[in-house]
Amino acid sequence: MPLKRLAVRKSPSWCNAIELLRQTNLTAPPMNRRSLLTRSALGLGALGLAQVLQDDGRVVAAEAATDGSLIARSPHFPPRAKRVIHFFLNGGPSHVDTFDNKPLLAKYTGQPLGDNLRTERKTGAAMPSPFKFRQYGQSGIEVSELFAKTASQHIDDIAVIRSMYAQVPNHEPSLMLMNCGDSVQSRPSMGAWILYGLGTENQNLPGFVAMCPNGLPIKDNENWQSAFLPGAYQGTYIDTQHNELSKLIENIEHPQIATDAQRRQLNLLARLNAEHRAARIDRRLDARIQSFELAFRMQQDAAEAFDVSHEPEHIQTMYGEGVHARQTLIARRLLERGVRYVQLWHGAGQPWDNHAGLEAAHRNLAGEIDQPIAALMTDLKQRGMFEDTLILWGGEFGRTPTVELSGDGKPQSGRDHNHWGFSVWLAGGGIKGGTTYGTTDDIGFKAADNPVSVHDLHATMLHCLGFDHKQLTFRYAGRDFRLTDVHGEVIRDILM
Repeated sequence: MPLKRLAVRKSPSWCNAIELLRQTNLTAPPMNRRSLLTRSALGLGALGLAQVLQDDGRVVAAEAATDGSLIARSPHFPPRAKRVIHFFLNGGPSHVDTFDNKPLLAKYTGQPLGDNLRTERKTGAAMPSPFKFRQYGQSGIEVSELFAKTASQHIDDIAVIRSMYAQVPNHEPSLMLMNCGDSVQSRPSMGAWILYGLGTENQNLPGFVAMCPNGLPIKDNENWQSAFLPGAYQGTYIDTQHNELSKLIENIEHPQIATDAQRRQLNLLARLNAEHRAARIDRRLDARIQSFELAFRMQQDAAEAFDVSHEPEHIQTMYGEGVHARQTLIARRLLERGVRYVQLWHGAGQPWDNHAGLEAAHRNLAGEIDQPIAALMTDLKQRGMFEDTLILWGGEFGRTPTVELSGDGKPQSGRDHNHWGFSVWLAGGGIKGGTTYGTTDDIGFKAADNPVSVHDLHATMLHCLGFDHKQLTFRYAGRDFRLTDVHGEVIRDILM
């Protein structure tokens, strides 16, 4: 059901404030002088707050429509997708070397392409792709050899968007834009929004998991944060470079106390927290309570979910070897156990940020994930999960069609950042496979036909999950915020 903010009946603002204070139950046992002054200050502030929070004669309650519950909820309309897996290629994969073939670059090899190609760094002449492209499937979509396994097995299930654009050619803001819908300010991540809207189907596992070997060197948690949403919707970070559960998930196991003792300890803590919370509205406390309880419940379920040794040998072989194969298989195990949103980071240690030596670097990076992605899609189909699992592949931006130059003006065999035009692809849950949408110009520099913003992409994904992106909102600081801000149009041409 649509999430709506709470309100009390229309009346003069001072009456609303009294009613609001009454609802928060500020009665308590005898208190000391400091507590009396603190609570009195809060009460006087609420009188002014009532006027500030007025909206068409209504007063918005201090608590949001949800207290951070993870219970599964229904979206606005019947969804095609129930869960999401996001392959995020950190650093910016080159679209002209993967899913957007530009033969004209070979024709103009070594020649300048004009003075209008504004980039972050100085670039020189046209740089043709060192990789071979060919048509795959009945749809005949061109894909480079870098993703030959995914394309040969599943291209007719994929919709390639070739006309994406972002706002700036810098990693940090573009990371935040793609993951949180805003390149400037700290906002809830897409996974947090989806968990807020849908809840999760397994109360013993996190509803939003971000797997990123070795972590990120910059502002890790901003990309899977909950920001002003309740803390329960923040992504749980998993360092998949490890195999042991205690290293995969920090603080999952208590080093000294047995399970029964932990349960008694948590019960006591819950009673103390309940007494403390009875006189307060504190979402941070709610988030901590839920975090403690989830961590306790996870001790058994997480150990089983993250242990890929339970998988048949032929399944493990299908995914391949290495950390990214293992985390992709873990992702499938989480999705089938009711986890709502799984994000798989690739390139955190050695990013797709190939300003030099692009051919060797891109070949190595693609070799780590092409087979696991193809295996996941095959696995989901075999289990009857592909039709209601939404898959997103892409990075924060693309690369330039021109070669990047060093400080002394020499070509470096790499490409600079390019936010003017790049590619992502979607598959599964409600997506029309075997399609392409939009184009970049003839050399692959800028989105030309049917440009698609990140807000459009997010709106489309929310639509597949059963949400009107304009209605999935959260009241914060006097404003109804949403993932798509005040933008976004659903790309209906790629929907079934």
